[in-house]
Amino acid sequence: MPKESKPDVPAAGVPTAKPTINDVARISGVSKKTVSRVINKSPLLGQATREKVEAVIAELGFVPNLQARALALRRNFLIGLIHDNPNAQMVLGVQEGILQTIRDTEFALVVRPVDRHSPRLLDDIRHFIEQQRLYGVLLLPPISENDELAALCRELGCTLVRMGSAELDDEAHLVASNDRQAVREAVAWLTGLGHKRIGFIAGPTGFRSAYEREQGFAEGLAEAGLTPDPALATRGDYKFESGYEAGQRLLDALPRPTAVFSSNDEMAAGLLHAARERGIDVPAQLSIIGFDDTAIAAHIWPPLTTVRWPIVPMAAAAAHKLIEPSDALSRQALFLSDLVRRASVAPPEA
Repeated sequence: MPKESKPDVPAAGVPTAKPTINDVARISGVSKKTVSRVINKSPLLGQATREKVEAVIAELGFVPNLQARALALRRNFLIGLIHDNPNAQMVLGVQEGILQTIRDTEFALVVRPVDRHSPRLLDDIRHFIEQQRLYGVLLLPPISENDELAALCRELGCTLVRMGSAELDDEAHLVASNDRQAVREAVAWLTGLGHKRIGFIAGPTGFRSAYEREQGFAEGLAEAGLTPDPALATRGDYKFESGYEAGQRLLDALPRPTAVFSSNDEMAAGLLHAARERGIDVPAQLSIIGFDDTAIAAHIWPPLTTVRWPIVPMAAAAAHKLIEPSDALSRQALFLSDLVRRASVAPPEA
């Protein structure tokens, strides 16, 4: 009578079939959630635990089955970046921060520009989230300020984080900066140098960042005992061309300002171009401060003094909150901007 065949016995508890995340967790002596964090390169693990789980993953030859996990979660491992922002440098900075976080993880980034004025905005975003089966979304200003849009994401069960210049949500779903305070401090520096006729280029209506920076400018003047001059205030749309046009208006004022604060670097660069055309020396005859500290600030001449908006760290923190929603509260929500002093500012002429 033939002997009954016996199944292969795995050595040291190692399975012979295709390994699963359950096998990795069992052999490592940790939970499936811990294994998932190792796979996603979460920084919330101790080094010893990470190395132990990684060793088991390598020994088993375990490869995460993204399709199976996506089916189980009813979500793809996609982070959606949704924006209607005219500042291309800002959007690129956000992408850099997200990609830093999801590098070497199973997550990928998909970018969706939208028109915030479209009557179909909510329908279009609903279709986008449902079609892509997004794991989470990062909403950039100004659409991050749209409470109906945030409610839609929650309705669809899609994790969201809102980026802004003020507190728009609870800390688990927010990364924000202190724009008002940062601008107020920048104006205090100008007045401390002796500037009294300070022009202002506001950002576009409907942006909370524009509002916060405008309030910070007004508060900075008030603290120095200065009264705002309507002839020294104008508005742009965060683009270079609007800064150039705003610069023409400000430089036509008599007497013209000795310094100008621009609500972003792109418009500040446009103002600098307008000043150069008129033969106005920057900073000897006109000091300029921008906001954002995008690449253009360091690349123009003279290099631009600007308020650094911590775009990349904010976006990186937002991405962590999206891929690890259970630990979102452990991530920083408020980011402080600081003044980067370069060669575009000097005391006013005597």
